[in-house]
Order: sequence, then structure tokens, then C-alpha cells
Amino acid sequence: MTTTTLRSSSADRRLPGGFSVGFLRMELRRLLRNRRTLLVTLIMPPVFFAIFGLQSDFREKSFGSGNMTGYVMVSLAVYGAMVATTSGGAMVAIERAQGWSRQLRLTPLRPIAYVATKVAVAMVLGLVSVSVVFAVGAVVGARLTLTAWVFCFLLAGVCSLVFAAFGLFLGYLFPSENVMQLLGPALAALSFGGGLFIPLHGWFGTVSGVLPTHGVATLVRMPFGDTSSSSIALAMLNIVVWTAFFAGGATMMFRRDTAR
Repeated sequence: MTTTTLRSSSADRRLPGGFSVGFLRMELRRLLRNRRTLLVTLIMPPVFFAIFGLQSDFREKSFGSGNMTGYVMVSLAVYGAMVATTSGGAMVAIERAQGWSRQLRLTPLRPIAYVATKVAVAMVLGLVSVSVVFAVGAVVGARLTLTAWVFCFLLAGVCSLVFAAFGLFLGYLFPSENVMQLLGPALAALSFGGGLFIPLHGWFGTVSGVLPTHGVATLVRMPFGDTSSSSIALAMLNIVVWTAFFAGGATMMFRRDTAR
């Protein structure tokens, strides 16, 4: 066991930024032990899908190359990934209150490696949430082409990157006693304002294009919707800009928080 530990530590030292595989495994175990987070992220999205997506006329009504049940399934999968990754990232507020972030500054772990680790762990939880919603959708009548099933699933998981960075940024921006109270209203406002649940038109639709949820929703629905190439390019730009903003902000806040 000692030899294994030494080999692992030696391998970690060779990774850039002080990135540690052992730290990544520990963060994964801590997240998966949080039963409250698991219940919210794994049960709530499928329940919402059952409530809003299983109307009989939705199964018969077409959307792109699929049906409306498929549209709702993809929307709720993105919402589940959004809740899972944001909650996972925002848990850093509790770690700050306990002094864990400052202890990490005594290790070779650099801020960018720390942010990357937290984002990766949050995205694992988001991918699990997407898997649950897609599994329920496959059983109850969501209809998409095979290509759309695969790419919608992958895009929902990958695009949750922006929400993981968002949660981490909020976790550094607000104290632990406030951040969890802000998450619910903030995610609901972003979901409806960004057109995640229903398409938006007119001036409201134009304004919603700047929200991160709009970019993710547009890109994830692309495999079975009728999205134009210009809107896809704007959606990708939206995701890149917001991810860079949130990740950069979290890195800066981590440095400032541990510099005292």
C-alpha cells in the first residue's frame, strides 16, 4: 500500500499545476456521499419530466425530427445537469467557511487546477442526472433519431461545464449561509429567461440570447431541431464567453480568498 501511495504521489507531482488524481478521487467521493444533493439532482428532474412531458398529445406532436416529449426530455435533462453542476460547484462556499480552501494553498495545487478539479467533479454529477432523465424518457415514449439521442446526451453533459463554473463562482462570491438560498431562484430565473422550457419570441427572445441557458438550450436541441448555423455559432460563442467569465472569476476569487 505504501508503494502504491508513493507511486501515486510521484505521478501527481508530474502533473501540471499541482493537479492531483488523489484529490480528484476524494472530491468525487465527498460529492457522492452528499445524499441531499443526490436526491435533488437525481429525482427532481425525472419527476418534472413526468409531470410536464408525458401528456398524451405531446407524444403525438412533432418537434423537428422527434416529438414534443423528446423536446421536454432534453430540456429537463439540461435543467437537471444545471442544478447538479451548479450545486456541486457552489458547495465550495461551505469549504471556505470551514477553512479548507486555505489549507489547500499549503499544497502544490494551483488555483487553475483546483477550479478544473471542482468543475470536473460537478460535471460528473451533471452527467449522472442527464443519464437518469434520458433513461426515463426512453421508457415512456420520447422519440428522437438515434443520432439525436447520442448527440443530445453528449451535448447536455458537456455543456453543463458553464453551470459548474457558475456554481463555483457563486460559491466564492457569497457566504455559505446565503449561496444555497440564492441558487433556487437564480436557476429558475435563468431557465425561464433563457428559453430552456419554452421558446421565446419578440424582444424578450432577443434579450434572452445573452443568458447562458439560452446558448446551452440552443446547442443541445440542435441534433433534432431546426436550428440555423448562425444561431449555433452564437450559442457556441455564448457558452465559451460565459464559461471563461465564470471560471476566470472563480480562479481570481480563489486566489484572493486564500491570499489573506
